[in-house]
Amino acid sequence: MIVTGVTPNTIGALSFGIVTEVFGYDRTAIGLPEFDFRIVPAQGGPIRTLYGATMHLDGDVTRIDESDLVLVLPWETFHVPPPEPYLEALRRAYDRGATLMGFCSGTFVLGKAGLLTGRKATTHWQNAAYIADQFPDVTIDADVLYVDEGRVLTGAGSAAGLDLCLHWVRREYGARVANALARSVVVPPHRDGGQAQYIVSPLPEVGDSDRLVDVLAWMRTNLHEALTVDALAAKALMSPRSFARHFRATTGTTPRAWLLVQRLQRAEELLEGGDLPVEEVARRVGFGTAAALRDQFVRRRGVPPRDYRRAFRSASECPASEFPASEFPASEFPVSECAEEEGAA
Repeated sequence: MIVTGVTPNTIGALSFGIVTEVFGYDRTAIGLPEFDFRIVPAQGGPIRTLYGATMHLDGDVTRIDESDLVLVLPWETFHVPPPEPYLEALRRAYDRGATLMGFCSGTFVLGKAGLLTGRKATTHWQNAAYIADQFPDVTIDADVLYVDEGRVLTGAGSAAGLDLCLHWVRREYGARVANALARSVVVPPHRDGGQAQYIVSPLPEVGDSDRLVDVLAWMRTNLHEALTVDALAAKALMSPRSFARHFRATTGTTPRAWLLVQRLQRAEELLEGGDLPVEEVARRVGFGTAAALRDQFVRRRGVPPRDYRRAFRSASECPASEFPASEFPASEFPVSECAEEEGAA
């Protein structure tokens, strides 16, 4: 698969690093897909990072014409519109069936190309009002991490670009591949797109936070149980009201929504990695019946469980969803630089 990232002449190191980390490393030795990946400049010339380094990139926007996935990196300023040849290349890519994915102010570029008309999209919460004003025919949701509209996907701030990339990998290659990739990058395997971009309420006290971490771990290993807020609150040594408040402060979502994501994720892994009947998968992840699992799967994934299994069991060559440390020899993976994000995520 040909994947191309397009960057303006000034770029934050984190945005550049995220797409390179996901698509630019050869991880075929551990069963992950290989991407023909390159980042090209939107308008020629050297690329400058916000911390002073200058890079010279091979290629130009004509590479978009042969790409299956185009990554629209954050645009440098709203006062300078993206060049028309770049926007035309994005339109051509969409017209011939490519997928386009932009995050942070990359949403602005997709809007300028006319590819968000009539769609729902997201962006960094600080940019949301401006972009909504610029594109009144686009529904901007500033309260989510990413929005999947099929062949056009948008993400929130720079760090949410990683969640968006992993979501796309999960959508195209299945849960086992996405989980293995997340493990290789050393990040959580999945943050639901509906999770809040930022948390307004204060974080819980350290003692409360520690108890919640323990409860979250216990919940993941007991998804088959009837996990009520009352029972979970008792386990965390809190009142139900206090537990719900601290849970949202820690995770950005409600216990019910968090559990649904975990159960669907575990169901995906079981469907991809074994021959358990759908009824048994439903029981093990806490949906109780095959009908309940099917209803949630169709609603959240767009296909019933059996179709999901057929689609991803053959496509996924990933050896396992959990790799032992020995399967990640240091010599096979260059050490990536840890970039600090400039400004808010």
